[in-house]
Amino acid sequence: MQNKEKYLECGKIINTHGVRGACKIESWCDSPEVLCGIKTLYYKKKDEYLPLEVTKASVHKGCALIYFYGIDSIEAAQLLKNRVVYADREDIPLDDDRVFIADIIGLPVFDERDGKRLGVLADLIESPASDLFCVKTEDGREVLVPAVDEFIGHIDDDGVFLTPIAGMFDDGAEVIEGSGNEV
Repeated sequence: MQNKEKYLECGKIINTHGVRGACKIESWCDSPEVLCGIKTLYYKKKDEYLPLEVTKASVHKGCALIYFYGIDSIEAAQLLKNRVVYADREDIPLDDDRVFIADIIGLPVFDERDGKRLGVLADLIESPASDLFCVKTEDGREVLVPAVDEFIGHIDDDGVFLTPIAGMFDDGAEVIEGSGNEV
């Protein structure tokens, strides 16, 4: 996909853990286990990505507990609190049928069947049932589409191709016969 960033946001240091410098990280990866498998994380200082070498990592209560080389006290770990951590995209395992969210935000969205442009992928919203694609239409509306196989045709460098159901992208202005709204 176009304009691939080298470093991807993968979590946020939300707290310290214990007195030996462990950082509690909220994982933005598919799971905290994925984050724990990365050997070098980065944090951003101005326009530079500074490495943090992972020496030990485990999952604890849905978060990643990570120890970094040179961070060996609670005071040192507190200096990292609230920082977003990044990973080199090459260090994150990705199945062939998966994509990074950062690579598809901003892509045009089309109807898989007729190629009609539906809008632009503005965001991906996580929800318990399934993730939702937020598509900003040409007229400024936002349409939420479940990010499930039934609606996703395919995704490539040209865009996101969906198979929407009737009414999903309509503006709602049409009149249904027998509804009492006839003019």
